[in-house]
Amino acid sequence: MDKTALLFAGQGAQVVGMGRDLAELYPAARALCDRAGEILGYDLARICFEGPESELTRTENAQPGIYLVSWLALALLKGELPGLTFEATAGLSLGEFTALAAAGSMTFEDGLRVVRLRGRFMQEACEATRGAMAAIIGLDEPTTREVCAATGVTLANLNCPGQIVISGDADRIPLAIELARTRGARKAIPLPVAGAYHSPLMASAQPKLAAELARIPLSTPLIPVISNVTAAAHGEPADITRLLVGQVTGSVRWEESMRALIAQGFTRFIELGPGTALSGFLRRIDKSVSVFQVSDAASLAATVTALRT
Repeated sequence: MDKTALLFAGQGAQVVGMGRDLAELYPAARALCDRAGEILGYDLARICFEGPESELTRTENAQPGIYLVSWLALALLKGELPGLTFEATAGLSLGEFTALAAAGSMTFEDGLRVVRLRGRFMQEACEATRGAMAAIIGLDEPTTREVCAATGVTLANLNCPGQIVISGDADRIPLAIELARTRGARKAIPLPVAGAYHSPLMASAQPKLAAELARIPLSTPLIPVISNVTAAAHGEPADITRLLVGQVTGSVRWEESMRALIAQGFTRFIELGPGTALSGFLRRIDKSVSVFQVSDAASLAATVTALRT
Protein backbone atom coordinates (compact mmCIF):
# COMPACT_ATOMS: atom_id res chain seq x y z
CA MET A 1 0.00 0.00 0.00
CA ASP A 2 1.22 3.50 -0.83
CA LYS A 3 2.45 5.55 2.12
CA THR A 4 1.32 9.17 1.86
CA ALA A 5 3.03 12.31 3.19
CA LEU A 6 1.52 15.78 3.26
CA LEU A 7 3.77 18.73 2.38
CA PHE A 8 3.02 22.32 3.37
CA ALA A 9 4.11 25.47 1.58
CA GLY A 10 6.57 28.00 2.95
CA GLN A 11 7.05 31.75 2.65
CA GLY A 12 7.50 32.95 -0.91
CA ALA A 13 4.52 30.92 -2.12
CA GLN A 14 2.09 33.76 -1.36
CA VAL A 15 0.17 35.32 -4.23
CA VAL A 16 -2.71 37.80 -4.18
CA GLY A 17 -5.94 35.86 -4.66
CA MET A 18 -4.78 32.71 -2.90
CA GLY A 19 -7.64 30.83 -1.29
CA ARG A 20 -10.33 33.09 -2.72
CA ASP A 21 -12.10 30.55 -4.93
CA LEU A 22 -11.99 27.97 -2.13
CA ALA A 23 -13.76 30.38 0.22
CA GLU A 24 -16.27 31.33 -2.46
CA LEU A 25 -17.15 27.74 -3.36
CA TYR A 26 -16.92 25.94 -0.01
CA PRO A 27 -18.75 27.14 3.13
CA ALA A 28 -16.30 25.21 5.31
CA ALA A 29 -13.43 27.26 3.87
CA ARG A 30 -15.31 30.53 4.37
CA ALA A 31 -15.96 29.54 7.99
CA LEU A 32 -12.25 28.89 8.54
CA CYS A 33 -11.40 32.28 7.06
CA ASP A 34 -13.89 33.95 9.39
CA ARG A 35 -12.46 32.01 12.32
CA ALA A 36 -8.95 33.17 11.43
CA GLY A 37 -10.14 36.76 11.45
CA GLU A 38 -11.65 36.29 14.91
CA ILE A 39 -8.46 34.73 16.25
CA LEU A 40 -6.14 37.42 14.88
CA GLY A 41 -8.44 40.43 15.21
CA TYR A 42 -8.12 41.48 11.58
CA ASP A 43 -9.31 40.23 8.20
CA LEU A 44 -6.37 38.09 7.09
CA ALA A 45 -8.46 36.42 4.39
CA ARG A 46 -9.18 39.77 2.73
CA ILE A 47 -5.44 40.45 2.44
CA CYS A 48 -4.95 36.97 0.93
CA PHE A 49 -7.82 37.47 -1.52
CA GLU A 50 -7.37 41.13 -2.47
CA GLY A 51 -3.92 42.27 -1.40
CA PRO A 52 -2.44 44.69 -2.12
CA GLU A 53 0.68 42.68 -2.84
CA SER A 54 2.80 45.03 -0.74
CA GLU A 55 0.64 44.18 2.29
CA LEU A 56 0.48 40.44 1.62
CA THR A 57 4.23 40.10 1.17
CA ARG A 58 4.93 41.60 4.58
CA THR A 59 6.31 38.68 6.57
CA GLU A 60 3.76 39.16 9.37
CA ASN A 61 0.93 38.69 6.82
CA ALA A 62 2.51 36.26 4.38
CA GLN A 63 3.27 33.65 7.02
CA PRO A 64 -0.21 33.38 8.59
CA GLY A 65 -1.77 33.83 5.14
CA ILE A 66 0.07 30.82 3.72
CA TYR A 67 -0.70 28.85 6.89
CA LEU A 68 -4.41 29.64 6.50
CA VAL A 69 -4.62 28.75 2.81
CA SER A 70 -2.67 25.55 3.42
CA TRP A 71 -5.13 24.63 6.15
CA LEU A 72 -8.08 25.36 3.84
CA ALA A 73 -6.57 22.98 1.28
CA LEU A 74 -6.13 20.27 3.91
CA ALA A 75 -9.61 20.69 5.39
CA LEU A 76 -11.30 20.58 2.00
CA LEU A 77 -9.27 17.61 0.79
CA LYS A 78 -10.24 15.69 3.94
CA GLY A 79 -13.84 16.76 3.43
CA GLU A 80 -13.88 15.49 -0.15
CA LEU A 81 -12.03 12.29 0.74
CA PRO A 82 -13.24 11.24 4.21
CA GLY A 83 -11.16 8.07 4.03
CA LEU A 84 -7.91 9.91 3.31
CA THR A 85 -5.03 8.70 5.44
CA PHE A 86 -1.50 10.01 5.65
CA GLU A 87 1.46 8.65 7.52
CA ALA A 88 3.79 11.67 7.79
CA THR A 89 3.91 15.43 7.26
CA ALA A 90 6.56 18.00 6.47
CA GLY A 91 6.61 21.70 5.73
CA LEU A 92 9.10 24.17 4.34
CA SER A 93 10.12 26.67 7.03
CA LEU A 94 6.82 28.17 8.27
CA GLY A 95 5.10 25.17 6.66
CA GLU A 96 6.58 23.06 9.45
CA PHE A 97 4.06 24.68 11.81
CA THR A 98 1.20 23.64 9.51
CA ALA A 99 2.69 20.15 9.35
CA LEU A 100 2.76 19.95 13.15
CA ALA A 101 -0.83 21.15 13.41
CA ALA A 102 -1.93 18.59 10.81
CA ALA A 103 -0.26 15.88 12.90
CA GLY A 104 -2.05 16.93 16.08
CA SER A 105 0.92 18.54 17.81
CA MET A 106 -0.81 21.93 18.09
CA THR A 107 -4.26 23.25 17.30
CA PHE A 108 -5.09 25.18 14.15
CA GLU A 109 -5.81 28.23 16.32
CA ASP A 110 -2.55 28.10 18.28
CA GLY A 111 -0.57 27.49 15.10
CA LEU A 112 -2.14 30.50 13.42
CA ARG A 113 -1.40 32.78 16.39
CA VAL A 114 2.22 31.70 16.75
CA VAL A 115 2.89 31.88 12.99
CA ARG A 116 1.52 35.43 12.92
CA LEU A 117 3.88 36.38 15.76
CA ARG A 118 6.78 34.48 14.19
CA GLY A 119 6.25 36.57 11.07
CA ARG A 120 6.22 39.77 13.10
CA PHE A 121 9.40 38.83 14.96
CA MET A 122 11.15 37.98 11.72
CA GLN A 123 9.91 41.22 10.14
CA GLU A 124 11.44 43.12 13.06
CA ALA A 125 14.72 41.25 12.59
CA CYS A 126 14.68 42.13 8.89
CA GLU A 127 14.14 45.80 9.66
CA ALA A 128 16.96 45.82 12.23
CA THR A 129 19.53 44.30 9.84
CA ARG A 130 20.64 44.59 6.22
CA GLY A 131 20.13 41.10 4.90
CA ALA A 132 19.70 39.51 1.49
CA MET A 133 19.36 36.10 -0.13
CA ALA A 134 20.26 34.50 -3.46
CA ALA A 135 19.48 31.29 -5.33
CA ILE A 136 22.44 29.28 -6.53
CA ILE A 137 21.54 27.04 -9.45
CA GLY A 138 23.70 24.20 -10.75
CA LEU A 139 26.33 24.11 -8.00
CA ASP A 140 26.68 21.15 -5.62
CA GLU A 141 26.41 21.48 -1.86
CA PRO A 142 30.13 21.10 -0.97
CA THR A 143 31.14 23.81 -3.44
CA THR A 144 28.34 26.10 -2.27
CA ARG A 145 29.49 25.61 1.31
CA GLU A 146 32.98 26.67 0.25
CA VAL A 147 31.51 29.79 -1.36
CA CYS A 148 29.62 30.59 1.83
CA ALA A 149 32.67 30.09 4.03
CA ALA A 150 34.79 32.31 1.78
CA THR A 151 32.27 35.17 1.73
CA GLY A 152 30.78 34.98 5.23
CA VAL A 153 27.23 33.99 4.28
CA THR A 154 25.04 31.01 5.19
CA LEU A 155 23.37 28.07 3.48
CA ALA A 156 19.68 28.81 4.01
CA ASN A 157 17.78 26.23 1.96
CA LEU A 158 18.95 22.95 0.48
CA ASN A 159 15.88 22.53 -1.71
CA CYS A 160 16.71 19.92 -4.35
CA PRO A 161 19.60 18.82 -6.57
CA GLY A 162 21.13 21.89 -8.14
CA GLN A 163 19.10 24.46 -6.19
CA ILE A 164 20.45 25.98 -3.00
CA VAL A 165 19.57 29.31 -1.38
CA ILE A 166 22.15 31.37 0.48
CA SER A 167 21.51 34.12 3.03
CA GLY A 168 23.46 36.81 4.84
CA ASP A 169 24.61 40.40 4.99
CA ALA A 170 23.43 42.49 2.02
CA ASP A 171 27.02 43.54 1.26
CA ARG A 172 28.29 39.96 1.22
CA ILE A 173 25.64 38.30 -0.93
CA PRO A 174 26.89 39.98 -4.16
CA LEU A 175 30.38 38.68 -3.36
CA ALA A 176 28.98 35.19 -2.90
CA ILE A 177 27.06 35.46 -6.17
CA GLU A 178 30.20 36.39 -8.08
CA LEU A 179 32.25 33.63 -6.47
CA ALA A 180 29.52 31.06 -7.17
CA ARG A 181 29.54 32.05 -10.82
CA THR A 182 33.30 31.67 -11.04
CA ARG A 183 33.00 28.25 -9.35
CA GLY A 184 30.63 27.03 -12.05
CA ALA A 185 27.10 27.95 -10.98
CA ARG A 186 24.74 27.96 -13.94
CA LYS A 187 22.84 30.85 -12.34
CA ALA A 188 23.26 32.89 -9.18
CA ILE A 189 20.29 35.20 -8.68
CA PRO A 190 19.44 37.71 -5.94
CA LEU A 191 16.00 37.01 -4.43
CA PRO A 192 13.34 39.69 -3.79
CA VAL A 193 13.06 39.16 -0.03
CA ALA A 194 12.92 41.46 2.97
CA GLY A 195 15.93 40.05 4.78
CA ALA A 196 18.33 37.20 5.44
CA TYR A 197 16.02 34.37 6.48
CA HIS A 198 17.60 31.23 7.97
CA SER A 199 20.79 33.06 8.85
CA PRO A 200 22.28 34.46 12.08
CA LEU A 201 20.77 37.85 11.18
CA MET A 202 17.39 36.43 12.31
CA ALA A 203 18.68 35.61 15.80
CA SER A 204 16.75 38.41 17.51
CA ALA A 205 13.50 36.60 16.61
CA GLN A 206 14.47 33.42 18.44
CA PRO A 207 13.91 34.32 22.13
CA LYS A 208 10.61 35.98 21.26
CA LEU A 209 9.43 32.90 19.37
CA ALA A 210 10.59 30.64 22.22
CA ALA A 211 8.51 32.68 24.68
CA GLU A 212 5.40 32.38 22.51
CA LEU A 213 5.84 28.65 21.98
CA ALA A 214 6.10 28.26 25.76
CA ARG A 215 2.58 29.71 26.04
CA ILE A 216 0.87 27.11 23.86
CA PRO A 217 0.29 23.43 24.63
CA LEU A 218 2.30 21.14 22.38
CA SER A 219 1.80 17.39 22.07
CA THR A 220 3.94 14.65 20.61
CA PRO A 221 2.78 14.34 16.98
CA LEU A 222 0.40 11.48 16.18
CA ILE A 223 2.45 10.69 13.08
CA PRO A 224 6.03 11.59 12.10
CA VAL A 225 6.62 15.27 11.30
CA ILE A 226 9.97 15.91 9.64
CA SER A 227 12.06 18.71 11.13
CA ASN A 228 13.74 21.16 8.76
CA VAL A 229 16.75 21.31 11.08
CA THR A 230 17.44 17.58 11.46
CA ALA A 231 15.69 16.04 8.43
CA ALA A 232 14.30 13.51 10.94
CA ALA A 233 11.03 13.11 12.81
CA HIS A 234 10.17 15.42 15.69
CA GLY A 235 10.03 13.97 19.19
CA GLU A 236 8.74 15.29 22.49
CA PRO A 237 7.26 18.81 22.90
CA ALA A 238 10.45 20.26 24.41
CA ASP A 239 12.41 19.09 21.39
CA ILE A 240 9.78 20.50 19.03
CA THR A 241 10.16 23.94 20.62
CA ARG A 242 13.95 23.76 20.47
CA LEU A 243 13.95 22.80 16.80
CA LEU A 244 11.35 25.38 15.77
CA VAL A 245 13.43 28.08 17.43
CA GLY A 246 16.61 26.73 15.87
CA GLN A 247 14.96 26.67 12.46
CA VAL A 248 14.80 30.49 12.40
CA THR A 249 18.56 30.72 11.89
CA GLY A 250 19.26 27.17 10.72
CA SER A 251 19.42 25.65 7.26
CA VAL A 252 16.28 24.07 5.80
CA ARG A 253 17.38 20.54 4.85
CA TRP A 254 14.49 19.94 2.45
CA GLU A 255 16.12 17.59 -0.05
CA GLU A 256 17.46 15.44 2.77
CA SER A 257 14.02 15.43 4.42
CA MET A 258 12.32 14.20 1.26
CA ARG A 259 14.97 11.54 0.68
CA ALA A 260 14.46 10.33 4.26
CA LEU A 261 10.73 9.89 3.63
CA ILE A 262 11.31 8.13 0.33
CA ALA A 263 13.79 5.78 2.02
CA GLN A 264 11.05 4.93 4.54
CA GLY A 265 8.75 3.81 1.74
CA PHE A 266 6.76 6.96 1.02
CA THR A 267 5.66 6.96 -2.59
CA ARG A 268 2.79 9.48 -2.61
CA PHE A 269 3.12 13.17 -1.67
CA ILE A 270 0.41 15.84 -1.54
CA GLU A 271 1.47 19.49 -1.52
CA LEU A 272 -1.04 21.73 0.26
CA GLY A 273 -1.11 25.51 0.02
CA PRO A 274 -0.30 28.17 -2.56
CA GLY A 275 2.22 27.49 -5.31
CA THR A 276 3.82 24.33 -6.66
CA ALA A 277 7.41 24.79 -5.50
CA LEU A 278 7.48 21.70 -3.29
CA SER A 279 6.10 19.52 -6.08
CA GLY A 280 8.82 20.85 -8.37
CA PHE A 281 11.54 20.13 -5.81
CA LEU A 282 10.25 16.61 -5.30
CA ARG A 283 10.27 15.83 -9.01
CA ARG A 284 13.89 16.95 -9.12
CA ILE A 285 14.69 14.73 -6.11
CA ASP A 286 12.95 11.54 -7.29
CA LYS A 287 10.87 11.26 -10.46
CA SER A 288 9.46 7.89 -9.45
CA VAL A 289 7.17 9.16 -6.67
CA SER A 290 3.60 10.36 -7.19
CA VAL A 291 3.03 14.04 -6.50
CA PHE A 292 -0.31 15.82 -6.11
CA GLN A 293 -1.09 19.42 -5.22
CA VAL A 294 -4.00 21.40 -3.79
CA SER A 295 -4.00 25.20 -3.90
CA ASP A 296 -7.32 26.15 -5.50
CA ALA A 297 -10.63 24.66 -6.59
CA ALA A 298 -9.28 23.25 -9.87
CA SER A 299 -6.30 21.50 -8.28
CA LEU A 300 -8.51 20.24 -5.45
CA ALA A 301 -10.88 18.63 -7.96
CA ALA A 302 -7.99 17.14 -9.94
CA THR A 303 -6.34 15.68 -6.84
CA VAL A 304 -9.61 14.27 -5.51
CA THR A 305 -10.29 12.60 -8.86
CA ALA A 306 -6.78 11.15 -9.01
CA LEU A 307 -6.84 9.84 -5.44
CA ARG A 308 -10.25 8.22 -5.90
CA THR A 309 -9.04 6.05 -8.78
